[in-house]
Amino acid sequence: MEISRPWRVARDFLAVFVTGIFMFPMFWWALTSVKPMYAIFDKDKIVWFDFTPTIVNYAVTILGLSRSQLAIEQGFGMGVTGDGGYDSRQTILDSAIVSVGSTALTMAVAVFAAYALSRMAFKGRLSYLNWVLGQRFMPPIAILIPLVTIYKAAGLRDTDNVYMGYVGLSLIYALMNLPIALLLMKSFFDDIPKDVDEAAMIDGATRWQTFRKIVLPMAKGGVAASAVLCFIFAWTEFLLSLFLTTEIRTVPVKIQTFVTSTGSEWGFISALGTAAIVPSFIFILLVQRHLVRGLTLGSLKE
Repeated sequence: MEISRPWRVARDFLAVFVTGIFMFPMFWWALTSVKPMYAIFDKDKIVWFDFTPTIVNYAVTILGLSRSQLAIEQGFGMGVTGDGGYDSRQTILDSAIVSVGSTALTMAVAVFAAYALSRMAFKGRLSYLNWVLGQRFMPPIAILIPLVTIYKAAGLRDTDNVYMGYVGLSLIYALMNLPIALLLMKSFFDDIPKDVDEAAMIDGATRWQTFRKIVLPMAKGGVAASAVLCFIFAWTEFLLSLFLTTEIRTVPVKIQTFVTSTGSEWGFISALGTAAIVPSFIFILLVQRHLVRGLTLGSLKE
């Protein structure tokens, strides 16, 4: 039955309204990042657009320019830390290295494991899937103390070797994201008819050739969708990075250093927070063609 025009207009309006509600915090965060101090801390009114935009917050946090010259001279800053305390260029690089590395490792394992679980029958398969799902139920804080001890004994702390710190953080992020990536990829492989595999093997293809040349290309959308989720989870993770690293500081850990007992640098916090959203958007744009297909992969039926 065709929907009448008034109902379509109402539906579209409701969709825009709900989307606006979810997007408003991001808009306000971005707006705050270009506000001067007097606009952020105005006690008499909520300042929307009646201020002169400034790039001081981005210049200090993203470009690493001197806080003493840009912030203090223009009336910015609350005197929380010194000149280098807000430079976040290395922080963004650290987050990018760890997030990309953990995502690549997670997908490399999840793709093969999901294909095996989807196509191969073995004893205890269902119990194993339930066990994998159960790993997501346990909060990371429950294993923090033994994890810190293990990492210290294994030399995976950045205080011993900064490069091993990257490896250690990437490993734990990969383990954290592996259950969700495995379950997602299995659902995508399940939506691809098994007749495709059988037809390929009848024509002489091996199991590996069937997987690499036929099934995996059909599941590119699922790989993209799973990779996006893994990247976002790793990029925004706070607790594990806080306890397992000292020299390496990811974006969430760096942001919390801008909040102290003497005040909060909301301009710098919002600037770094807004800039931290950009890599996720870039990653999504790079895989958007496959991502859309991955979200509609369930339309394939046997």
